Amino acid sequence: MTNVKGQGTKEDPWVLKTPPGKSEYQLYRDESADPPALICVVGKTTLSYQLRCLEDLHAMLKENGDWMMLGSTDEQKQPKEGTVEAWARSEGNPVSGWYGLRKGLRGRFANYIPPLMEHLGLAEVEHNARNNHMRAI
Repeated sequence: MTNVKGQGTKEDPWVLKTPPGKSEYQLYRDESADPPALICVVGKTTLSYQLRCLEDLHAMLKENGDWMMLGSTDEQKQPKEGTVEAWARSEGNPVSGWYGLRKGLRGRFANYIPPLMEHLGLAEVEHNARNNHMRAI
């Protein structure tokens, strides 16, 4: 992903685009939150995810060793098994459940976190119109 603006702070958030490249959103670190969080601002909606998701997702992708479907979906919908979204909600992940912190807005992990992982040099992400995948670098 190219042309990512910002430094990842509340005052100067990263400005990213979803994997298909159609929607812009902002992300920033809030290390003072409990637990430390990534704050995601999409229009007037604010979502948050545990900051540790970056390291945990990178480790899982490295262990997986191949491309993995993103499978982004809302909290109220069941994600397809074997996707990044399913992992981000799984009892088997390092936090034993949801990385999303705001009840009702915990989904869409695989829509907002992979572009940041790509920007940080931790992963490759496809940018097709739909059915995108990612893998660790």
